[in-house]
Order: sequence, then C-alpha cells, then structure tokens
Amino acid sequence: MRRAVITASATAAGVVLLLSLKPHDPSTAAAISSSPVAGGSKSSAGPTPAPSASSTAASGVTRTVTGSAINTRYGPVQVRVTLDGSAISKIDVIQYPDRDRRDQEINSYAVPELNQEAMAAQSAHIDVVSGATYTSDGYTRSLQSALDQAAKK
Repeated sequence: MRRAVITASATAAGVVLLLSLKPHDPSTAAAISSSPVAGGSKSSAGPTPAPSASSTAASGVTRTVTGSAINTRYGPVQVRVTLDGSAISKIDVIQYPDRDRRDQEINSYAVPELNQEAMAAQSAHIDVVSGATYTSDGYTRSLQSALDQAAKK
C-alpha cells in the first residue's frame, strides 16, 4: 500500500512538471543573442539577410543558395547549400552558436553530424543530434529555406 501511494504521488508530480513546460518561442530568441558569433560568422545583431541564390536553376548547373538565418535560444544558425542540378553536393554552416566553451563543444560534433545526415538524406528531413536540439532545429529550418529558395529559381 505504501509503495502505491509513493508511485501515484511521483506519477502525479511528473505529469504536473511535464504540463508546466513551455514550448520554445522563436520570436523571443532574437533578443537573447546580440553578440557576434566567432569563427568567421556574421553578427546576429540587426536584420538577417534575405535568402539568396547565385546562377540559374538549370539541370546540371552548379548553384549556391544561402538559407535564412534562424534564431535559436543560443544564437543564430545559417547554412549555405551548393547544388549540382537538384542534388546537394556541399553544405556549409556559416553561422552557429559558439559564444562560450559549451556551445563550441556541442557544435564541434553536432555540425559535422548534421552535415553528414543531410548529405545522406539529400533533404532537410533528418534526425536531431542528441544534446544539440536547438542547433539541429535551426540547421534543418535554414536548410529547408535554402532548398525552398533553390526550387523557386
């Protein structure tokens, strides 16, 4: 009987904690990050540039498309995709969170893993990297915006 009461209490407490979690609101993330991102990345302060594409979208033509900069809780994430025709041939992450040592540690393994997954999938429909949820979300959203831009051209 005593175990049942403890188990029921723990379950109720767990449900209350889960229900009290708030989903991430991307509109507040822009105010969080205002320092420049190191590593040759652009500053996240100010407006983000519109996605751009170079060259035409003919079959067999190599073109480069830059996705939107996606603000995350820890800083912006932005990718540049090189396409050969409709196939992804290269993905460069031009912005990612690296303000402190922990960001650098997480993204030193997350960014290459995300690149590898996206190259294998040839799309933005990839799994998140454990421990780098915000970077993974920003990466896939920026990659999808680049692919959407490429499809329009």
